[in-house]
Amino acid sequence: MLQKLIVILGPTAVGKTKFAVQLAHKFNGEIISADSRQVYKTMDIGTGKDLAEYTIENSNIPFHLIDIVNPNQEYNLFSFQNDFYNAINKIVKNKTVPFLTGGTGLYIHSILKNYKLEEVDFNSKRAKFLETLAEEQLEVILNSLNITLHNVTDSTDKERLLRAILVAENKAEKKYLTNLPDFNFETLVIGIGESREIIRERITTRLKNRLENGMIEEVNKLIESGITYEKLDYFGLEYKYIGRFIKGESNYNDMFQRLNTSIHQFAKRQMTWFRKMEKEGININWLKFDEIIKAETLINNFLK
Repeated sequence: MLQKLIVILGPTAVGKTKFAVQLAHKFNGEIISADSRQVYKTMDIGTGKDLAEYTIENSNIPFHLIDIVNPNQEYNLFSFQNDFYNAINKIVKNKTVPFLTGGTGLYIHSILKNYKLEEVDFNSKRAKFLETLAEEQLEVILNSLNITLHNVTDSTDKERLLRAILVAENKAEKKYLTNLPDFNFETLVIGIGESREIIRERITTRLKNRLENGMIEEVNKLIESGITYEKLDYFGLEYKYIGRFIKGESNYNDMFQRLNTSIHQFAKRQMTWFRKMEKEGININWLKFDEIIKAETLINNFLK
């Protein structure tokens, strides 16, 4: 079946959620989050959930794929794809308009390009064995599989190395083929972009605000709940650097400077993803945050 899908993407700190909520409110829509960290419960400030923004003019805009797993649970691209299609099925039944909104380029790309993934058992005996190996040994195994990595960090982090190996080996064995619903999407992709200077300023201001309003306490609570420092490193950015600050590996000023720099670099990597998508032929209609009327015109024409 042909299903219309509106995608709202952009780098961190450009206001994607607020922009998408306004549009979803006008066009009777529901939002599907494309954010690899907002799926985790209790990770609110560091992931920028801003749940209050989903209420507009006394209306609550329905959202999906936020607060759906605990931080100690496994969540990956395969999980996202299946959850995305479950959400789409609900939205179709509700006869509303789906808005896929976020900044995780890989998640968005997997839908627009209809990735065919295979389920992997990350708790298998093979996984347990790989966990006993050194990072250098895992790199040798991964290189021997001769695969194209979705993410360059697969070759620099032990947990990601392990996952990449299991996915590649499982694909070679072709044990579990994903049975995705039979959807063909007609898509309208809108990108929210601002100048580098504006994004840099917003990132720094937002980081200061979050640090002053509970983000360190949020990471502390994760540690107290049993989340390891290694897992915080996996979550990256705020959780990684604040975790190391709590551990005593850096002072507050060093933590802030390194984290601020890393978020700026993250925003650049997000834009690299989106430019890559454009080179592949995906048309992204770039607008600024204050050009909501132009977005409404695009959507009106799209939904006709």
